Amino acid sequence: MSSIAKLPGIRVDADNPNHHLWDNHGTWFLHYTVHPTPFTKERIRRSLGTKDVQVARERRDHFFASLAAELDAAGKDAAA
Repeated sequence: MSSIAKLPGIRVDADNPNHHLWDNHGTWFLHYTVHPTPFTKERIRRSLGTKDVQVARERRDHFFASLAAELDAAGKDAAA
């Protein structure tokens, strides 16, 4: 989960390998909170489409890695 640590505002519990994962009747979901404004928050839940926790962890890590790459690219574009 190293890519998650690069994202500002994303909290990570290193002792919990299932952090940001939620089991809803056997199907794993990604669960996180965003703050679109300083006064609001929005809970996001996305199905990871699997019943296998290992696959769910991989898909969670891939999602956050992609998000970190997008933010990094946006930061480089803004600096140019």
